[in-house]
Amino acid sequence: MSAVKYHSGKFPPKTLEWEKLIPLVGPANAAVARYDGVLTAVPNASVLLSPLTTQEAVLSSKIEGTQATMGEVLEFEAEGGRKKVPDEKREDIQEVLNYRKAMRHAEKMMDKLPLCQRVIKETHAVLLDGVRGHGKAPGEYRRIPNWIGPHGCPVEEARFIPISAGDLDEGMGRWDKYINGEAPDRLIQLAILHAEMEALHPFLDGNGRLGRMCIPLFMHQVQLIHRPMFYISAYFEANRDEYYERLLAVSRDGDWSGWCAFFLKAIQQQAELNLEKANSILELYNRMKLKMVEISHSQFSIHALDWIFEQPIFNGSDFIRASGIPKATATRILRILKEENIIQVWQEARGSKPAVYGYEELLNAAEGYKAFK
Repeated sequence: MSAVKYHSGKFPPKTLEWEKLIPLVGPANAAVARYDGVLTAVPNASVLLSPLTTQEAVLSSKIEGTQATMGEVLEFEAEGGRKKVPDEKREDIQEVLNYRKAMRHAEKMMDKLPLCQRVIKETHAVLLDGVRGHGKAPGEYRRIPNWIGPHGCPVEEARFIPISAGDLDEGMGRWDKYINGEAPDRLIQLAILHAEMEALHPFLDGNGRLGRMCIPLFMHQVQLIHRPMFYISAYFEANRDEYYERLLAVSRDGDWSGWCAFFLKAIQQQAELNLEKANSILELYNRMKLKMVEISHSQFSIHALDWIFEQPIFNGSDFIRASGIPKATATRILRILKEENIIQVWQEARGSKPAVYGYEELLNAAEGYKAFK
């Protein structure tokens, strides 16, 4: 079977099957609005929803073949990158950490700039910094052909061939113009710009992850959500085959409407799941605020709770040294948290190595099931 080639001259689509899409547009937008209502109500969302941000980085990277789990990533961080893991696993973990770092970089840039090619290029450079693919021109559009298919396959076995390198600058220019233009519905616009980014495949590596990062960034830019915190990769990972097939059908069959329908369902389902998890985390936080004051009798109790929410797997020395709480008070709060079984010992202290703790109730709320026991 010959490879599908990029849909030259057919972006953006001139027509869509609105009769198919309109029944999906309302529920998807309503689900996003409900999620945003909770997102707006969450105090210091970047701290409280930090586990969801890490989970999104894990799942988006998993779609591209990494095998690291959220627990492995956070435990690796807790040990300051010193944990002994196989080289392949270390690479996987570093890719997840880079994803989070790149997302933060894009958010900071978008305080002053719209989502545009400059943001895309700089974010890509952070994403590939020091990891597999770091030699593949980080932050620069490719100057050679690439293709999509089984790992390491020749072009003859490719499933899809993106736009030629010679036409790439013009193609990204059209994408840039479309992303910052008006549209009848913002979620439909988002669906189309995501598919186009994947079809253009502007970089030698990291295109899928970068394309998925653009989803919350765009939603925030057009004020669908108050913070660029929307987690969609769980749906794409669970429906990976259909995700790729729907994207392929855009170029092969001109089926923009089928892709948009799939995307709207993904947005709705993930908005509902994000809402459920955000509510669960917020409920846990509010419950623990009262309990922390009750058991610690300390003016630093909420500060300690915030620190642990942001780093739900951590080593005791970091908590005592870096939490900003006086050493004696931090040591006492840590002891109380262990005694009350709020945090659990993941690794006992050995020699100069401090103990590693996990806040399993928070981790399970982020996973959506009892992944940690």
